[in-house]
Amino acid sequence: MVGPMVFTYGLLMSFVLSGASRNAKMRRPNPPVVQYTGYVLCGLTGALSAMLFAIAALGFFGAPLI
Repeated sequence: MVGPMVFTYGLLMSFVLSGASRNAKMRRPNPPVVQYTGYVLCGLTGALSAMLFAIAALGFFGAPLI
């Protein structure tokens, strides 16, 4: 179940970063779809990293994880 989600995340991130890089080289603005998808992926990345950090901190201090 995690495999398809990671594949989709990587595919979307690759699409957003390559599109933004190409638009920066051509000095034109990003389309709204690319910009909003980038914002969503950035939010997901930040939220996931915060959750994983909290799990690691709780595990380090000996608190039950579940």
